[in-house]
Amino acid sequence: MTATVHVDLPGREYDIHIGPGLLGQAGPYVAAFGGRKHICIITDETVAGLHLAQLQAGLTAAGLTSEALALPAGEATKCWAQLEKSVEWLLAQKVERGDVVIAFGGGVIGDLAGFAAAIMRRGVRFVQIPTTLLAQVDSSVGGKTGINSPMGKNLIGAFHQPSLVLADTALLGTLTARDFLAGYGEVVKYGMLGDAAFFDWLEKQGPALAAGDMDARIRAVTRSCEMKADVVRRDEKENGDRALLNLGHTFGHALEAATGYSDRLLHGEGVAIGCALAFELSARLGLCSQEDPSRVRAHLRDMGMKVDMADIAGDLPDGAGLLALMGQDKKVLDGKLRFVLARGIGGAFMTSDVPSDVVLSVLEDALELKKSRG
Repeated sequence: MTATVHVDLPGREYDIHIGPGLLGQAGPYVAAFGGRKHICIITDETVAGLHLAQLQAGLTAAGLTSEALALPAGEATKCWAQLEKSVEWLLAQKVERGDVVIAFGGGVIGDLAGFAAAIMRRGVRFVQIPTTLLAQVDSSVGGKTGINSPMGKNLIGAFHQPSLVLADTALLGTLTARDFLAGYGEVVKYGMLGDAAFFDWLEKQGPALAAGDMDARIRAVTRSCEMKADVVRRDEKENGDRALLNLGHTFGHALEAATGYSDRLLHGEGVAIGCALAFELSARLGLCSQEDPSRVRAHLRDMGMKVDMADIAGDLPDGAGLLALMGQDKKVLDGKLRFVLARGIGGAFMTSDVPSDVVLSVLEDALELKKSRG
């Protein structure tokens, strides 16, 4: 069983194919684009060890040759040094504008390889083959590419849409439980921000999805991609509605920066904690009932996920320090933090009208809870 979601951007439209076994079928999909018969693959060492042979065998069967660059796994790879290494390698491979570069990995590789493709010869085509749940439902769709700066996450980048996304849901079976649940943080975000019925479904089906139910995984990835594709179609460059996809990210990115973009806190874990904090902030501002943040936390906890700052190992900055990190976020406009808040589950909206003292009180209370848990 496979599903297809079409991203309708005139002149830059593409399909997202979702289902098990797509990796082995990548050859014909890629060959259909034409160009040189030599394909450049950017991946990471972990994914290369698990899946690269299968991808290259499929390309070979379709009459294509390929070379792969395997970078270190982890968020730290989204940096200038690895971008330079990738671009210089693509140049050495004599990549032309009509060629296809494959980004084969999780969100880090998708963002980095996509950015390299965007700036190579002012833009070459690339195909996303996301190998993690987070990448399949979020980072591989919509054309955001980039790297991190010491000043903050994703501050250097470009919009560059892929030509195709192949989301092989069978690959999710090789993820650790922690990595899968980190990706689930982005899945559940879609229900929280714009589809209460999807959130209801996840409350019931989340455990089966995590346990490996393939039909549930396909449905969750498909619904997430449908929602993202719809938002991207309306607002490709994040001038309006697309910012809703950042529910939980203003808090989450600050927590990622505070933990040094390390394994202490994975991106999806930061998003999940950030969503809980965004709903808490919404409740304190009288926008939604206190039942909503409680329900969000209960579901995350039922899934075995990180829910609060107390679940992050080690020390964190104080409330003022975290607030300062939030000020580096890309969503700052005219010096004001823009938040995605909610009038209830499924009812997210953007606002800059958030008193800093209320944000600070939410942060300080969360830090106090962490302190009390030791």
